[in-house]
Amino acid sequence: MFELRNITAGYDTGTVLRDVSLTVPDNATVALLGPNGAGKTTLLRVASGLLKPYSGQILVDGVDVTGAAPHQLARKGVIHVPEGRGIFPSLTVADNVLLQSPPGRYRQGLAIATSTFPRLGERARQIAGTMSGGEQQMLALSHAYVGNPHVVLLDEVSMGLAPKIVEEIFEYLTDLGRRGVAQLLVEQYVGQALRMADFVYILDRGRISFAGEPGEISEETIMNSYLGSLSS
Repeated sequence: MFELRNITAGYDTGTVLRDVSLTVPDNATVALLGPNGAGKTTLLRVASGLLKPYSGQILVDGVDVTGAAPHQLARKGVIHVPEGRGIFPSLTVADNVLLQSPPGRYRQGLAIATSTFPRLGERARQIAGTMSGGEQQMLALSHAYVGNPHVVLLDEVSMGLAPKIVEEIFEYLTDLGRRGVAQLLVEQYVGQALRMADFVYILDRGRISFAGEPGEISEETIMNSYLGSLSS
């Protein structure tokens, strides 16, 4: 189980998250919804060790890992696929997979990445930044397959992609869930996220305004969380 307990965090410009608690059970997909500016990306940055919280705890299977660096959390199975194509664009596809793979497991990692995403096998020697947006996102998602994850933090993986490619990306995320990998999913396609999710949290202006199962949330609640924030 991956947990954030009473997290308060922010930047020099001010506090963004206020007393946020969230749980991602093993083998579960948790959707984190909310309008732009609600603090979703900040929460994932805290969860992956990129941003240290002012207060609160991060726990993996009950062990307090608050303050751990990103590479230390990655070794514990916390994999972050950030917003905006989380790849090294100046390196080849194969070199990206090398960096994603656990030490000493590059060949296995490359085999997993190319069998899961055959297009990456066709472009193994291509510079990653010259591929299409969809192919770059597949390369970013391959980290979730080759990194031996316990939980994957996914930040707007559909952003900027054509609808057909979005459907394909969600098929990969569904497959990842079937493999028993827990997911914390920040996603602009609310309907897709709700169909995948076992649990849902809504973040509004840095605070959790809803926590429950997808069947417990109404369309009105979702609309109010987005439109209410825009009108405030």
